[in-house]
Amino acid sequence: MADAERFSLSEVLESFRSCLTDSGEVLQEHYLNGWKGLVKFMNSLGTVFSFISKDAVTKIQIMENYKSGENGQEYLTIQSMVKYEVDHNLVDLKKRGDHWDSGCRTLLRLHRALRWLQLFLEKLRVASDESKTSVLCTEAYNVSLANYHPWIVRKAATVAFYILPSRADFFEIMNMGTTENVVAALGEAVPLISKAYGITQDLYSQHGLLDLP
Repeated sequence: MADAERFSLSEVLESFRSCLTDSGEVLQEHYLNGWKGLVKFMNSLGTVFSFISKDAVTKIQIMENYKSGENGQEYLTIQSMVKYEVDHNLVDLKKRGDHWDSGCRTLLRLHRALRWLQLFLEKLRVASDESKTSVLCTEAYNVSLANYHPWIVRKAATVAFYILPSRADFFEIMNMGTTENVVAALGEAVPLISKAYGITQDLYSQHGLLDLP
């Protein structure tokens, strides 16, 4: 695997650390870079997570197009994006219409998937080497992303999780050396991912955006 495609937990850690400002804002560029790292993580496991990673890649591209577009300055942070799109009626609040690919809706889909990955990585961190990763992943999925998937997708996902590698193999993929190093890095990364998630969750809740069609 080329270095550019190789997953690095340290890069994800640094991206989510960099995305959080002292004033509690979330910088889009670093948030999306963190997501690119998580996509590499999913892709490194083969096709198991492709139904999520492919969608994430599409969503990341939409967000980067907004960020590099004529109103790009409005998309520097998640907070500025929400304010801009809500103030200018650029979000479909009730049904899917002209703004089906608004930044707010697109990011919401990444946000929901981030919760699942956050929970799964935390479960991997605290689990024993004998723990079944398929069970850990399914538990995390069932209390997060599964709530937004139709039954057929939920069924396919839980079947796919059965072929996940062992916890030791997961830690090998993270390219951080020893198990102790991986556990320590996850101990730093997961709270940062959780904080970015929490800030976004509160922001979307305040604006009534958590159930965008």
